[in-house]
Formats: sequence, C-alpha cells, structure tokens
Amino acid sequence: MTSDQGTARLWIKGRAVSDGRTVEDAAVAFEGDRISFAGPAAEFERTAEFDTYARVDAPADAVLLPGLVDLHCHGAFGGDFPGSDTEAVAGAVEFLHRAGTTTLLASIVAARRDDMLAAAERLAGFAEDGLIAGIHAEGPFLSPARCGAQLAAELADPDPDFVDELVGAARGQLRTMTYAPELEGSEALVEQLASHGVVPSIGHTDADAAQTAASLRLGAEELASAGFDGYTERPIVTHLFNAMPGLHHRSPGPVAACLEAASEGRAVLELIGDGTHLSPDTVRMVFSLVGAESVALVTDSMQATGLPDGSYTLGGARVEVRSGVARLASGGVLAGGTSTLLDVVRTTVASGVPWEDAVTSATAVPAAVLGLADEVGSLHLGFRADVVVVDADCRLLAVYRQGRLLDQPGTDPTPV
Repeated sequence: MTSDQGTARLWIKGRAVSDGRTVEDAAVAFEGDRISFAGPAAEFERTAEFDTYARVDAPADAVLLPGLVDLHCHGAFGGDFPGSDTEAVAGAVEFLHRAGTTTLLASIVAARRDDMLAAAERLAGFAEDGLIAGIHAEGPFLSPARCGAQLAAELADPDPDFVDELVGAARGQLRTMTYAPELEGSEALVEQLASHGVVPSIGHTDADAAQTAASLRLGAEELASAGFDGYTERPIVTHLFNAMPGLHHRSPGPVAACLEAASEGRAVLELIGDGTHLSPDTVRMVFSLVGAESVALVTDSMQATGLPDGSYTLGGARVEVRSGVARLASGGVLAGGTSTLLDVVRTTVASGVPWEDAVTSATAVPAAVLGLADEVGSLHLGFRADVVVVDADCRLLAVYRQGRLLDQPGTDPTPV
C-alpha cells in the first residue's frame, strides 16, 4: 500500500466498519490530522472537492476500521510500561501504534510505592505528548487471593494518601484504577477516584456478588455526581473472569453481578479475547448477553508482544513465554498477553462475533470510557484521522494515525 505522504488530502476506498454498521463501498478521506469525509464512495466522488484528494492504493478487499483503542496493556516489543526506561517505553508505544492500536492506556502494576510513582511520572510525559491517552493503575489495592501475576507482597488495602500521591505523580493523566471491592476502605477509594476523574475498575477480586454489585452501583453514582464534561458514568470491570472466582450456580460471585450491571448499561466489561485468557465460546456468550456497547476488548499485552518466545518481565515479575503464552516463571500463572488488539479483534470475529460488534468493542466503547467519544473510535467527520486498513481476514495492511501513514511493525526484532 502506497500513498504520497506529502499530500495534505488523502482518501481510501474499501468496506468501512464503524459505529456498529458496515458500508460496503465506502470512502474515508482526511485532510491533515482530521477526517473530512466518511461514507459511501459514490457520494464522496460527487463532492466539489473530490479532485483535490489523492487516492491511496488499496486492495479490492480492503476493510477500513477506526484506529483501535486499548484500555489495558502493559507494554510490547521489549518495553515494559511499569518498569522500563523512557527509550524502551517509546519503542513499545511506537510498535503498538504501528500495529493498529492508535490510542492506548499504559498499564502499571502493584510495586514498591516509589517505583509506582516513578512509573506514573515517566508515563505522564508520554500522555502529555499525545502518544498515549493516559495511565491505568492495576493495583496495588487488589486481593492477595486473586493476585494473578501481581506480586502479592506489594498488595495493600486502599490508602488515600498514596492515591493522592499517584494522581500527583501522573500529573492528571491517571485515567483508570483496578481495585478489589471487598478490601477495607474500598468505598472511600471509589469516591476519591471519581473526584479525581479516575474511572474505578473492579478486578483481581475475591468479592461475592452482593459486594460487587454494591461497588458497581457506587462507582456509577460517584462518576455521575463528579460531573466531568463528556466523561463516562460507567465503571469498568478489569478482564472479566480472569483473576476472580468463576461463575457457579450456588455462588455466582463477581461475574454474575458484572454481567447483570453490563446488561443494564451500568458497567463496561473488559474481555481479553485472545483465545488464551478466555474460550472463544465465553467471549461470544458475553457479547450475546450484554451487547457490544458494554464490552471493551483489551489485550493485557506485556513486554513480549511482537517478540519471540523467551524470558521477559512484567513489572517486578519474571515471565516465560512459550508458544506465545506468557506465564510467571514461578508457578505458571498467566502473566498478561502477547497479542495486539487487532489480533484480539480477529480472534473475536473468528469466535462468531460479528465484525461490527468486535470493532465497536475495540474502538467506540473504550473511547467513550476515556471521554474521547467525539475524538477517536469512529470513522466520522471531524474525528482524528486514525484509520486501520486490513484485508478480508482482518490482517493488517496499513495504519494511519493523525493522518500520517505509519510503517508496519518490524518482522525481525531483537529479543530482550
């Protein structure tokens, strides 16, 4: 795929999937960093300014998607967001952009207090430069019984002073925080997070259904009362099913409460639809039960994403990757993912979820969570010119971010 990078006005023809629908013969045009047209190609070709745009060469089966939005990723291509230096973080962000994830939160994990503050301060600069959309703190207020790949020694009950320090270190760029609602002080934590414009996200929890339902209600109430312009009023559930009790008919646990809240439009459920963390049947079931508008597909990607099998890190934990599956070197617990968000979309579609639904859950839904519903996540006039071009099998052809064509990810990386 080629285009004239010096041309200010470009357009692409293909099947467009956005906003929950498909336009079979569509055109997406952009001028500079903004979309100037998105709709039927025949309509665009009749516009007075059509001849001022340069057409991008694309295959006949090209599919045009909005830039993907990932709420939960810990790194890629050798960069570990919780612990790597600025250069490695920059490499991870660049790789993810080139792989189609044009908007993302950088996720950190439970660690020593000073290390978490340093990570937040380091990542805040990337957010201020527009390279990431903010920071997700996965901990430290998590259940030791459901710590997953988190270091149990670094977990703690909610600490208001530390929350204020973390928000300060992030310079207003902390967007979401995962917490376990059964911990002492969790109600005050939810109120504090909402007051700072941070979306609470239930996860790594051993809570029962009643505790979970109450915390979700509180989260929705606090987000609504905080009154941030254009902001979400729906709390999140961090990677539903993973790092929490399973659904049982006599002990429904957090999963049942989360599904009920999402089905009523009161929560957004993260799903790691990579074929490893969840069965494809489970992913399809959740979409069927709650609808695409209440699902955010995520990767939980870590340092090994885009690299071969080998030894890696996730925060302070050692991780071994074998056949693309990341597990703690001690104990074999799943330790993040190695798929890109486009991989997750492809796997989700292969599970039987319609293209339109999978794309909505990887674009518009997470964009709304971030308060960016009028900026990214849709092929829409005036939105940022983030366009992912794939073939009919959802294989990457090209990525435009802010109207600029990005090189595709490297195919011969150096292992860490």
